[in-house]
Amino acid sequence: MGRVLDPQIKRAVADRIRYYNELGIYDFYRRETSANLDASLTPPSSSEIQPEEREEMTRTKRVEARASSPSAAVELRASSPVDADPVKGLKLIREDLGDCTRCKLHKQGRKQIVFGVGNPRADLMFVGEGPGADEDEQGEPFVGRAGQLLNNMIKAMGIQREDVYIANIVKCRPPGNRTPERDECETCSPFLLRQIEVVNPKVIVALGAVAAKTLLAINAPMSDLRGHWYDFRGHKLAVTYHPAFLLRDPRQKKEAWKDLQMVMKELGLKAPAKE
Repeated sequence: MGRVLDPQIKRAVADRIRYYNELGIYDFYRRETSANLDASLTPPSSSEIQPEEREEMTRTKRVEARASSPSAAVELRASSPVDADPVKGLKLIREDLGDCTRCKLHKQGRKQIVFGVGNPRADLMFVGEGPGADEDEQGEPFVGRAGQLLNNMIKAMGIQREDVYIANIVKCRPPGNRTPERDECETCSPFLLRQIEVVNPKVIVALGAVAAKTLLAINAPMSDLRGHWYDFRGHKLAVTYHPAFLLRDPRQKKEAWKDLQMVMKELGLKAPAKE
């Protein structure tokens, strides 16, 4: 007889299954590990999660999806179709997110979910850490002091804020602007990954250590993460300092500009002429 799962776990599993289905992945298999950690995934048409069931793989590429795996979504590298209309695709993701209560942040003072903003067909996407007080108030990422600096950084690249897409690892403000915890990042990141799939940018810029380490699943200092190109699900990814950090330590703005110049070269952008 199958083990009865907690309703919250079932909901998380269902969200993960729906995420993979929208990537065009429908078949899963279960790898035997700890009996207390793994739960088999079944196609969404099944109303029960049966831990002992194994699904026969019908596609040429076998994809393992484990609900308990912290980096399962990050490690996935399967090619998949994206919505032909990214506006509709982003709207669907927002509807799936709903008035999210999947992690404890919804009980810790957030006013609203901060989803993402910008050009749904952007070649360049910035990913930050999480909303601050101003973002939580206005419902839009990077609108406070750090957001103003990010706007200036974007203008220095020869483009406008409206030309890029901006999102965060977590979509609710952590209390006191603390660093998002690992479980919060893991719960929220599947929605960000779906945003990336829909926008389909040529280049992603991870702003700060939390964004970089969550997306890349690499625990390394910023000095090691910066200055390199990474392949992230078919997109090129670069790492630079978070604007909030640059406000605290303006001396690092020169280093951040080097990172942005690397991005500009990849995208064929030229800085505007100085007046």
